[in-house]
Amino acid sequence: MHPPFPSTRSEPSPDMLPASVHATRRALCLQALAAAAGSCGGWLAPAVAMAQSSDTQFWQQLDQGACVVLMRHTQTEPGTGDPLGFDLKNCATQRNLSDIGRRQARDWGAAFVQHRVALSEVRTSAWCRCKDTARLAFGRYRVWSPLNSLVEDPATDTLARTQTADVVRFIESLRTPRNTVLVTHQVNITALTGETPAMAELLLVRPQHPSAPAAKTAPLPPRYTVVARQSLPS
Repeated sequence: MHPPFPSTRSEPSPDMLPASVHATRRALCLQALAAAAGSCGGWLAPAVAMAQSSDTQFWQQLDQGACVVLMRHTQTEPGTGDPLGFDLKNCATQRNLSDIGRRQARDWGAAFVQHRVALSEVRTSAWCRCKDTARLAFGRYRVWSPLNSLVEDPATDTLARTQTADVVRFIESLRTPRNTVLVTHQVNITALTGETPAMAELLLVRPQHPSAPAAKTAPLPPRYTVVARQSLPS
């Protein structure tokens, strides 16, 4: 017969368990969540897959090559936009990277070196926070005006729409097996993908190579599907 009450045998404190035990428990929890997702119509499945493979998928995509890395500049000093009357030629008049942002850029550069990511080119907006991100992360860059911050909504503004179309045409012209980095702003990445990246977040897209190139002045080019995205560990 089974005892009427649970055993009173004491369990070791979680802090005393070896790392392998914690890893096994996490894996079992993810498996249980995946099973629950299947029984609930699969609505949990994407979150479970992301928890299991987001980091691996990101670097695997870059290892395959021919990705375009849409990188939002790293963390800035507090504020939004730029001070009134700022000058693109004078970094002192702009909202710039914070100490955290400079460290984030270096961390991204170290991660790309660690994973031996092959890069063909790094292009950036003319804003100093983007140039500094590119310089600290990759040590090289080319300023390219289509990546400059979109002041107006590209859905309604002709100049913003033209900038976005220029970026689309560039992406679709790529035939290199290496990866290309575009360092820019949240609004530009949103115009291309519909996604809203955090500062220092990277989104990967791939050229679609349509039969007809994007028009110079719209309609607005179709948005890219993000194949992977990655943030730095907190």
